[in-house]
Parts: sequence; structure tokens; C-alpha cells
Amino acid sequence: MRSGEGTAFCAPGDEGCSGSVAFGCENVVKHYGEVRAVDGVSFEAHRGEIFGIIGPNGAGKTTLVECIEGLRTHDSGSIGVLGLDPQRQTRLVRERTGVQFQTSALPQRMKVGEALDLFAACYEQPADWRDLLARLGLENKTGSYVETLSGGQRQRVFIALALVNDPDLVFLDELTTGLDPQARLAIWDVIRDIRDGGTTVVLTTHLMEEAERLCDRVAIVDHGRIVALGTVPELIAAAEVEGNMSFAVDGSPPLDRLRALPGVSYVEHLEGRVVVHGNSARFAQEVMGVLAAVDERVHDLRSEQPSLEDVFLELTGRQMREGAPA
Repeated sequence: MRSGEGTAFCAPGDEGCSGSVAFGCENVVKHYGEVRAVDGVSFEAHRGEIFGIIGPNGAGKTTLVECIEGLRTHDSGSIGVLGLDPQRQTRLVRERTGVQFQTSALPQRMKVGEALDLFAACYEQPADWRDLLARLGLENKTGSYVETLSGGQRQRVFIALALVNDPDLVFLDELTTGLDPQARLAIWDVIRDIRDGGTTVVLTTHLMEEAERLCDRVAIVDHGRIVALGTVPELIAAAEVEGNMSFAVDGSPPLDRLRALPGVSYVEHLEGRVVVHGNSARFAQEVMGVLAAVDERVHDLRSEQPSLEDVFLELTGRQMREGAPA
């Protein structure tokens, strides 16, 4: 992580920028014919955070990210990345950012060390890739062919390639898709370590749990617009999606008392099990208070709190979509 740069908003031309903003978009638009893949997007990502971008297929998130990276030209609006204009100062942006694509490949029979040497030669100030491999738990794989590595190890190699220029900002696209749970957890630890080392991480993912567990803030993109932006607790609170509590009871459940509670939307009684739905801030506490006052034995109590997936479906709908321009 390079240091010493200075102001609050990293607008184009503000090359001394090192305040709280890693990059910003202002009213960014990108057309594909009559389709507005990006439709007047404005937001900022903070330095030193893991910033998540999620959205349905065809929502515009990939196009938006590629415009920020300088890989695609936006039609109007303004983008500032570390004080640089990615459209006019593409080479400088690429010197200071790293990109790991959803689909990446290397020539067959290339060794890990050879790949890192090749990529490092493309930059003026590359990182020591041997230290980088050690940070990623790959110090013993320098002489191994990339194609012989496990899925999780290959993903870590591609992360190393994205970090070989010692970037201030790195973009990671669908990083853990197809990995087993153990490999996914290991990659999550790597991402946190990258953030804790001072690099801003932009994570594009379809895995709601991944975004919820990793991201400091999340932007939800739909139909080319950002429909929600904030921390996961902020998004859940703003969407007012429901949670539920369920339990079994040996005798007669206090259905009327539960239905009368503020914040309770409805109560189900199915085959001896009661499910109470609601979204009040004190919802769980109020239900527990009623249960503590009843004489019947209550057991197998379960609570399901609203999640980022609930917010995502509430804002973008449940209908499956085909992949229009992403």
C-alpha cells in the first residue's frame, strides 16, 4: 500500500488524493443501444474497506465495475479512481489497481513462480511476489504447475496476480464460486487479510452469505441503478424485512397474546409448532416475554433473523432472470 496522498473526494485530476474515498462515481451512464446498462449511478467507496457489489443477472454490476476499472468506456458522468480518470489515465489506474476476473486462465504447463514473474514484469513497482505467496499460504508452490493445484490454491494464485503490483485498490469478481466450504472460508480469510493490510477491496459476488460475512458495506444494483447502499445491518433495518421465531408447545399456545404484540404481522400454528412473524426492533424480546408467562412447556425454540438475502429478494424480486448486459 503506497502512502502519502491527500483529499476527501478522489475526483479525476485529484492525484494527491488520500482521504477516506478510494473511488467515486457521479451520475455515470453506459448505454448498449437502447439499453441503459448503467443508469445515472452515483456513490463512493471508502479506503480500507471491503465494498460489496451485488445484483441479479443483467443488473449492470459488471458493466459498472468495468467502467470503474477503465476496461470499458462510460458514456457520461464522472468516475474518479484514486484521484485518476480511468478513461483518460488508464495506464496510471492499472499501475495502482489490481483485477481478478470471474474467469481467469494461464497457459498450460506454466508454473506459479513463472506466472508471478511474468505479471510482475508488467509493472514499474511490483511487490515481492515471494512474500506475497507466503501471505497466501503458497510459499511451497512456486515450482508447481498452476493446473495441478486445487481450486482454492488456484484462486489464491489469481489473487496473487491481482496483487503483484502492490495495488491500493483491488477488484475481485465471483472469487469463490464453485469452491468447497473449506476453500471458501480460507479465501475469506485471505480477503480480510488484504483489507487489513491497507488495500481497498471491491468484491462482486452472487453469494449473499459471502457479502454478509465479508463486506463492510454493500451496494445492491438493479436495472442499472443502485437501489440500496450501506452496511448489512443498515440495509436490513431500512428494508424492514421480517424475521420469525418458532417453537413447539406441549399444551395450548398463547396465539391471541402473540398476535396482539406490536410488530407481529401474523402467527401460524401448524402441526403442533407455532411460527411468529414480525419485524419490530423488539420483536424477539416481546415474544420471549409472552412465552415466559405461559404455564405450558415450550421447547425447540428457533429464531430466524432477516438476512442480506431477504433484503436482496425484497428489493430485486424473486423472478429468475436471463443474463442481459451485465
